[in-house]
Amino acid sequence: MFFGDQEKIIHDWAWAGTPHEGAAWLRLQRLADTWHRIMLIPVTGGVIVGVMHAVLAIIDQIKASRSNERRRFDVLAGICPVIKAVQAAVTLGTGCSLGPEGPSVDIGKSCAFGYAEMTNSNRQRKIALVAAGAAAGISSGFNAAVSGCFFAIETVLRPLHAENSPPLTTAMIILASVLSATVSNSILGERPAFTVPAYELKSAAELPLYLVLGMVCGVVSVLFTRLVEWFTSLFNILKERLGIPMTVTPALGGLGVGIIALRYPGVLYWGFTNVEEILQSGKTVSAPGKWLLTQLVFAKVVATALCKGSGLVGGLYAPSLMMGSAVGAVFGDLAGRAINAAIPGHAAVAHPQAYALVGMACFLASVCSVPLTSVLLLFELTKDYHILLPLMGAVGLAIWVAALENQRRSGQHNASSNMHSYLPISDNTHGGHEQRVWALKNDDMEVELCTINGAIRPGMVAEEELLDELKVGQAMSKNFAKVQATATVKEAVQAMLDAWQSCALVVDENDLLEGIFTVSDLHREVIGAAMATSQGDTTVLDVDSTLVAAICTCNFGSHDGGEGTDDSNDIVVCYPDMSLRAAQHILYNRHVRQLPVVSRGGRRWQDRGRKLCGILTVEDISIFLRKEATKRVLALVKREEEEEPSFGH
Repeated sequence: MFFGDQEKIIHDWAWAGTPHEGAAWLRLQRLADTWHRIMLIPVTGGVIVGVMHAVLAIIDQIKASRSNERRRFDVLAGICPVIKAVQAAVTLGTGCSLGPEGPSVDIGKSCAFGYAEMTNSNRQRKIALVAAGAAAGISSGFNAAVSGCFFAIETVLRPLHAENSPPLTTAMIILASVLSATVSNSILGERPAFTVPAYELKSAAELPLYLVLGMVCGVVSVLFTRLVEWFTSLFNILKERLGIPMTVTPALGGLGVGIIALRYPGVLYWGFTNVEEILQSGKTVSAPGKWLLTQLVFAKVVATALCKGSGLVGGLYAPSLMMGSAVGAVFGDLAGRAINAAIPGHAAVAHPQAYALVGMACFLASVCSVPLTSVLLLFELTKDYHILLPLMGAVGLAIWVAALENQRRSGQHNASSNMHSYLPISDNTHGGHEQRVWALKNDDMEVELCTINGAIRPGMVAEEELLDELKVGQAMSKNFAKVQATATVKEAVQAMLDAWQSCALVVDENDLLEGIFTVSDLHREVIGAAMATSQGDTTVLDVDSTLVAAICTCNFGSHDGGEGTDDSNDIVVCYPDMSLRAAQHILYNRHVRQLPVVSRGGRRWQDRGRKLCGILTVEDISIFLRKEATKRVLALVKREEEEEPSFGH
């Protein structure tokens, strides 16, 4: 509520003299009288946000320089959430095209995490506090307590793999949501965030239209998220190649919004008045028509993506509701006209406002990945049971379209990553009499791996022979990074850096293997967090609080490395008595660069295959093969030299 007051004060001061209707009023004014305000106010907000980015960068440098010092109270850690709250208030107060829900949740998470640190809470308590803060933010913002609870589940518990949290966590989420809604009602009244028109479903024959609307919203949401990523990449290029500092990019975003708002003032953030205006389309004279709404959808998509990519601070919930309502209203109007033209005098389609309501939920669900929250939010706002059936069908298809796109892109990313993840040491695909052998390199005492045709000559050692004869226990390394399952991601990364390793083995309190944490795991989570952020998900990867056990590879799969297996996310291990050929086969088929080495036995049956002996990497095999080949080749050469005199007699 403090954040909302900040935003309202800045908004009233920046846009002083502008009525509450905002965009509707600006649209009716002469451009010559308003252009300077529409242009300059968002730019000014961007400049202020950019300066605060610089302040946050300085604070991060100070914190990094004092990272080894222990403090019970970290003042700088408490300043950062306050600055981010002010940034969001300035962004929204100056009309930039973002929303307040994301910053509200971030502030709640920061406060909850700070309190958890002060009270030395465990991981479950920290998750419960963060989830309770998120639920309270949505509950108070929309006066929807049930939606707040499911929002916490979808955006906090699920990303942290904490769906099976104890009942205390659920109780804290419910109580926080109820108390937040109660306090909000007592102070601000029971008026919802925006006025919702009465919903009507003419007949079951309308259901296919709602399903088509869901797919349309899914497609538009995919275009929107791709545009957010494109603008983010564009501004990163401007920073890296042209040297434009991060203090300038938010101002560029504000300038872009101002230019778009000259023609379409509806892209400016004005609370939920723009949503209310769309929900009244066709009922009032000032409400935008179908053609203007169509243009407004694309203008809002570009403006919001531009703001998000430029570094302005805000969420995507409010813009998603506005874009979804506009798409739904346009779709409902076109569907009604088409059916009335085909069947004159037969009003079989509800008013566009009904489709606007469903469109809001569809767009919110597909952009922010909160389908349950979206369905329950609209149900709580309309309090109409009849909306559930078309709403659930449309939201399901919208999130399905978005999920298909995400899956396609994730598959491309994984394929490109796996192509370069492993280069086999031994190529067994050659035919004929071609063999790979270790032999002396010229006249020096070094050996190299080469390919020959025909029989192995004296002074050569076959690679196949070494791979079959040598064991994992001979080549493995006992120098590896090891962390407890209760360690954070930051601690695991630090352990990897200290040991000069690209992975860390995760163990339990009995020093038994729990999983393996690699650079690929971290990269996957960072990419996932970036994509989620671009889609409006406010839950990001916090290396200071996220446990390494939550993101490491920890499912034990088969140890044979067969090509028919599809457990690409399972951890595979090898044993000390296994041949290097078998270990190499696992490395090659599973597209990994290292294998934990564990003993086959154990004092308890649960411990079998989990007692750590070492780690075997691709480099370990290569180095040990060269070392062993060098020793054997030199021994053969020495033997030949000793035998030469006997041939002369």
